Amino acid sequence: MDINFEYYKIFYYVAKYRNMTKAAAALGSNQPNVTRIIKLLEAQLNCRLFVREARGIRLTPEGELLYSHVVPAYQHLLRAQEEICRRDSPTCGTAEIGATATALHLFLLHVLHDFRMEYPAVRIKIHSHTTLENLKQLVSGKLDFAVVTSPMDLPPNFSCVKVLDFKETLVGGMQYQHLCKTPLALEDFQKYPWIGLGSQTSSYRLYKDFFTKHNIDIEPDMEVETSGLMLPMIENNLGIGFVPETLAVPLLKQKKLVNIRIDCDMPTHSIQIVSDQGRGKSPAADTLYKYLKKQSRTFG
Repeated sequence: MDINFEYYKIFYYVAKYRNMTKAAAALGSNQPNVTRIIKLLEAQLNCRLFVREARGIRLTPEGELLYSHVVPAYQHLLRAQEEICRRDSPTCGTAEIGATATALHLFLLHVLHDFRMEYPAVRIKIHSHTTLENLKQLVSGKLDFAVVTSPMDLPPNFSCVKVLDFKETLVGGMQYQHLCKTPLALEDFQKYPWIGLGSQTSSYRLYKDFFTKHNIDIEPDMEVETSGLMLPMIENNLGIGFVPETLAVPLLKQKKLVNIRIDCDMPTHSIQIVSDQGRGKSPAADTLYKYLKKQSRTFG
């Protein structure tokens, strides 16, 4: 037996109001049409659904049973419809973005609070990956856009907006205080255990290229996945490492870390907002993207 959902919609309103005329008004229809549909549904189900009384109509036992199933089903459909409609609104819906740990700490955490105040109905899902993994996720369409750390190789259809440049500083735990007396020569860097990010990160690539240009062949003695994991390891004297200056400052002030100077200029990173120009974003994601772009003009 084929199901005519329009019949059940009309049944829902008649059962809800216990009145054919009120149900017709709620449906934007007329009473004769509503009565006709109810008779067709009763014929299809081979039972009476309503009994007429002096003050209106009431449900039969069969009608009560049907109504107990129709109510949750119809309300579920209404919620689904509302959710789909909200996705077309720039102030509602979900934005799925990727971010490196560094981009999250140096940029996103500072601006998302105000965004949430302005657009409280926009849900944000943040996937924390390396720059390379974020770009792969973006290519596959799993992300709306990504906020990542340079260096990177972008496909030709990708666009990027620079948020800010930042430098990293070489730090160590208190066990390495003796290295603070004079700037450390780059070739002497090899004498100490180096804690760095893994080979799939942009940071590894940046420092690997930098050391190679200075004829130094060196690999991290300990590798971690994110910059957030580096600081506690360095603080516990497991080695020295390069971390963003702004993240190191609080621990330097608390005398949990020491700053180790280098006798040459170190490379600069940047944080970039990357998107695929060949693929559209949901209204909610586009709202967040434009907001972050606007903030990037003044953030650095």
